[in-house]
Amino acid sequence: MAVKVNGQVLPEDAIEFEFRRLMQFYSQYMQPEDLKKEIPALREKAIEQAIGAKLLIDEANLLDIKVPAERVDQKINDMIEQIGSREVFESRLKEQNISEDTLWKDIERGLKVDLLVEQITEDAPEPTPAEMKAYYESNKEQFNLPERSAAQHILIKPASDSDDDRVAAEKKLEKIRSEVENGASFAKLAAEHSDCPSGKQAEGSLGWFARGMMVPEFDNAVFSMQVGELSEIIETQFGFHIIYKTGADEGGEASYTEAEPKIRDILRHAKRGELLAAHVEELRLKAVIENS
Repeated sequence: MAVKVNGQVLPEDAIEFEFRRLMQFYSQYMQPEDLKKEIPALREKAIEQAIGAKLLIDEANLLDIKVPAERVDQKINDMIEQIGSREVFESRLKEQNISEDTLWKDIERGLKVDLLVEQITEDAPEPTPAEMKAYYESNKEQFNLPERSAAQHILIKPASDSDDDRVAAEKKLEKIRSEVENGASFAKLAAEHSDCPSGKQAEGSLGWFARGMMVPEFDNAVFSMQVGELSEIIETQFGFHIIYKTGADEGGEASYTEAEPKIRDILRHAKRGELLAAHVEELRLKAVIENS
């Protein structure tokens, strides 16, 4: 189904972008099985949000909202840092057939809309304690905490898929594992040898994660370990790992205090959403929306 806004076809990737944003947002507050049930409704909502986004982009351009160049540059610098290097960043752009100038303009357009949305929602009231407690009482199951583990790991990637390179990678990790068993610092060895970004950035720490967040081989290993235990060598699609389990949490029902920050975010989002929806509805009344 093609959607036109004021005669212009709404790109499918604009709808997909809104869908991914919705999934990402609600995945923070809903259990996976509940989120799965909402996918059809979220896809419909994504279409509506993509229409709204198009209307807001057009309004931001009409109002000639200015975005400081340094804000766009910072966004690009953040992307480069997240990817790892400018070389990899440029390679990714080339793979997607996107120029850096096009990306810069896309980011600028997005920030224009962000500034417009800030203006529209700046008077949104903060959720009251009574509203927050009422939401908690009506949605307790939404805040159930999953079983979680915390761990450090060291990853050694084979140089290629050849048997010789796989054997060499495994032997290197065997030597590292032996050093850990003999009292060497896992964190120090992770920082020195791990091929995972977590090695350099966090001494191999993966923080807390729930069941199902890691690849199956890793997941099965870490959730069968005791806190303080060092794993055998585990092979996954990424290479060879050793794991040191640092924490375990059985999960269960979250208290109001534990749920409060999430509830505040949900209600803030809802209140700002109401103001934004009202504004977009005004824009829609003046627009021509066609489905074909």
